This record gives sequence, structure tokens and C-alpha cells, in this order.
Amino acid sequence: MVAAAATLMLAASVAPAAAAGPAGDPVTHDENERVPEGAAWTEAYFPSSGGVELHADILRPAHLAPDARTPVILSVGPYFAHAGQTGPEGWDVVGPSARFRDFVDGADLMANEYTFVMVDNRGFGGSTGCLDWVGPGEQADIGAAIEWSASQEWSTGDVGMYGKSYDAVTGLAGNNLGLEPLKAVVAQEPLWNMYNYLWSNEVARPNVTGTPNAYNSIATMPPMDGDDERYAANARYEDEHPECLSDNLADGNNPDLESEYWDARNLADDAVGTDTPLFVTQGFIEPNTKPEDMQVFLDNHTGVERGWLGPWDHVRGNDVVSDGRLAMGREGFFDEVMRFYDEFLKGETPGVEDPAYAIQDSTGAWRAQDTWPEGDGSTVARLGKGSYVDDGGASSLAATGLTRAQVDGWDMEHAPTLAPRSRALAAGASSSYLTYSTPVASDVRITGTPSVAFRASAAGEVMVRLWDVAPDGTATMFDENVALIERRGRVAFDLKSADWTLAAGHQLGVQIGTIESRGWLAEPSGNRISVTGAQLSLDLQDPAGDVVTQGVPAPYLERYLAGNTTTLTGVGGGTFDLDL
Repeated sequence: MVAAAATLMLAASVAPAAAAGPAGDPVTHDENERVPEGAAWTEAYFPSSGGVELHADILRPAHLAPDARTPVILSVGPYFAHAGQTGPEGWDVVGPSARFRDFVDGADLMANEYTFVMVDNRGFGGSTGCLDWVGPGEQADIGAAIEWSASQEWSTGDVGMYGKSYDAVTGLAGNNLGLEPLKAVVAQEPLWNMYNYLWSNEVARPNVTGTPNAYNSIATMPPMDGDDERYAANARYEDEHPECLSDNLADGNNPDLESEYWDARNLADDAVGTDTPLFVTQGFIEPNTKPEDMQVFLDNHTGVERGWLGPWDHVRGNDVVSDGRLAMGREGFFDEVMRFYDEFLKGETPGVEDPAYAIQDSTGAWRAQDTWPEGDGSTVARLGKGSYVDDGGASSLAATGLTRAQVDGWDMEHAPTLAPRSRALAAGASSSYLTYSTPVASDVRITGTPSVAFRASAAGEVMVRLWDVAPDGTATMFDENVALIERRGRVAFDLKSADWTLAAGHQLGVQIGTIESRGWLAEPSGNRISVTGAQLSLDLQDPAGDVVTQGVPAPYLERYLAGNTTTLTGVGGGTFDLDL
């Protein structure tokens, strides 16, 4: 989340302070209020692949000698420009980005004697080169930043990575590099496969061009008047290389997951055999960076894992909502993060034993688990056959309910929440059909990553949704995904990862039909598509075995339930069982 500029902005009466140059003296908070208290700020430049020069802002404990060695916590991303994170923020003086000021201050990094390094991705801030959307060039930058941070005279050689959203993705990419100096990664609300942010099984999302446009805008943000000549020249790199911007717009506009472009950015598949200790957060009902391919990544990762998982939106572990409640609903995020870093960067034994995974399900209850998912059984539900007319519910930008400005400004930090249309659904509606489970005899949790397979009679598009249906027909949609049906024949794809508890007496509704969601740019075929041989694969868990851990419901859960609940008619008794 971009920090509110008003809370960190310097007052107009503050005298401008000199920027910290690569060879200049460290600048402290007393000299420049943009520098966190207890920190000394310097800047540096170092090379990456293809002749790219990367810029770094370094915050060191001011009470230590310049060559005193500390572990390094590193963030690499597009949001560290001196002028602002996604646009100019009106700062009076040049200084280090405030993006993770909450972490530096809240975790007391300087008093705990860590160095914090913020590195601009190629094409952003004070770094040269063309934008590369977590491709081979950016991955090389991440490796260069890790190795550089480990090799400095003030470094112990042990590096951790920290981030949220895009700079959480760079942490996952860092894990995949397998570099010896990287000892721990904290990644909040990342993408696990870059393809999923712009496409879903060859169906475009509304931001398929908006997101590249947004990052082009960030990359061309002008430097500040007080930036040194080297920084300013690097910040204007795109002026002489306009192909950087045009290539960034064109390269991701490819629906083929198996293409060379997307294969290089499939972080989940590339995580096979990696073992960097990993601490992640993920909202199961995230409206932005969704839990797609998360289970693939975690299954491929073999190292220590920690996680906070639950029903929240695009927030940090320490974020609070307007009334002061914690956005995730669990206390002690920074304390747990620092125990994690202290263990793996300093070799200290934690004084508190944290659960490997702390998970909040759809009831708002928190539990501790050794891993995720952790199931008590699985089932393959045979769904009823049916047909639908692929007439579309989101075939144009106008139908999405978004403005062009929203779509053009869609970066990972600012994607709008897209709730489905609230309407009553009839079991025989021509645009979709539903199959129901029998009422569950006791509470049962759907966990992990549901998947669906069926045979389609014609080409077109398809949406599959899962509904939690109460005895009175009140129903909440809790999972969905879409796919292109290229030709008649077999179709198979995963839905998003989920952790949703059906209360005793509730039924699972499975809706198959045309795309009726603002979350995709549908291109309906107009065909009537018959569905046969449909199966839904699910992992199930018995909530009676939960090990309770501290936490309260995430505030976003209430908002999600209100926006995603409707009425289903003609439900019936159900045709498949979910009881364990």
C-alpha cells in the first residue's frame, strides 16, 4: 500500500537537505526528515546484465561505524524512486523512498542492527535499462542486487529479501535463483506466476494493457530537482530508448502460457527444488494478486515455510483499516518477521515458537498448521451435464464497470476490487447451469486448489464458480476461474486456491456457464455449449481437528460476504456427497 504522502511529507518550511551521493557522506534524520530516525542514508550504483546500471538507496544504523558488518534486508522493485512510488508525491527534498518506512520503523531495524537496501528495477528510479516484468533481465538484476549486498564491507554476507506485491514477487524470483547469500524471503501478497495477472487460461483480464501502461508511467516519472546528475540521467533513460515502452506494451499481450515470454516468468514452475526459508502472506479472496499457482510454488519449494493465509485483500501484515483494526486480523506481524530474520540471518534461536502456517478460514477463525494445504481427504465430484449459451457478461470495457483511467492505471498496488454482479441465479438459466452437493452432515472445509474437467461440444469461453449455499438458498460465491475453449473436446483447469468452510446443512453449488464477471474481458462466441463428463476435484478438511491460534476475523471478510452473496433458486437435494 502506498504510504499517505501527507503523513510523511516534509513541511514547506524545512530547508532542503543535500542528497546522499554515491561518494558522499551519510545523511541522517536530523539532516533530512525523509531518512528514518536512527538511520544513515547513502546511495550506490552497481552493474547488472546487458550493461544495465542499478541504483540503490542504503539505510544503515547511524550508531555503527561505516564498515561495521550487519545482515542486509533487501527490497528490489519499481516503487523506490525518490519522487514517489507510483507518481510524484510532492516531496520538498530528495530522500529515500518511504515505501517501507512502516517496516523500518515498526520493526526497529536500525536499533536491531540490520542494513536495509532498496534497489530500483531496471527502467525505474535511478536505474537504466528497459522494463522486463520479472523476466530474465529483472531476474539478473535481483541476482546482482543479492550478490552486491552480500559483498559490501558493511555486510555479513547474509541477505534477506522483503516486499509486498511487486517487490514480494522479486523475493520469490530471488528464491528461485538459488544464490548462497540469500538466507530468507518475506513475500506479502505476491504473484506466483506473472501470466495470471494479465490472463486466465487464454482469456484476457481488463488490465491486459492497463498494467503495462501503468508501469510505463512509473518508469518515466521525472527525477527530482535535487537528484544528482547520474541519478537524473538514469531516470530519463526511456527518453532515448522509446522502444522500452513500446516493447513493454506488446510483449505481455500473448495469451499462450507456454510461450517463451511467459515460460520465463512462471515462478511457480521454476521453484522446483528451491529451499530458501520463505515467509508468505496470501489473501484467498484477494481482488488483486490472487492465489493462483500458490500451491504449485509451495509444493515445489522444499525449504522452511511460514505463512499467514486468510480472507483479506491486498494488504500488509501490519496494515490497519480506518477504524484501527488489523487488516489481516492477527497481531505481531513485525515481531514474527524479525524472529524469522534473526533466526536465518543472525543464527539466533527464537524465544517464541511460531506456527509454520497461521490460517484464517471463511468463518474468521484462525488455526495453526505445519503445512498448507493439509487435508483429511479428497473427492472427485461427478457433476451433472448441462448446456449454456456463451453470450457473455463482460464483453467490453463498458461492461466491466471500470473507467479507462482505472484500467490504464492498474499496477499491482492499485487494482480495483471487482465483485460479481449481485443477482438471483436460477438453476435453469440459459447462460449457465448449476450442480449441487447434498447437504453436508457436519462442517467441512474445502482447502487447497480445486480443479475442474469436462467435455465441451463447441468452442467458446467458460466460467466455473463455487457457491456456499445455505438451506434457504442464500449463497456466497467463493471461488471462480475462466478458460478459453479452443475447440470441442476436453477442457481442464484449476480454480483459485481456497480455504472455505461449509457449515453443517449447507451445500456446494458448482456453476458452469458463460463469463459473467467484471474480472475478465470476455469475447463470447454465441455458441450453445453442451457440457458432459464434468468432474470437480477437491481437497477436504475436518475443522474439528483445528489447532486454534490467536487472531480475529479480517475486516475485509465482512465486505466480501456482502458483495458476493445472492440468492439461488431451484436448488434441489443434490447429486454428490462431500462428507468426510
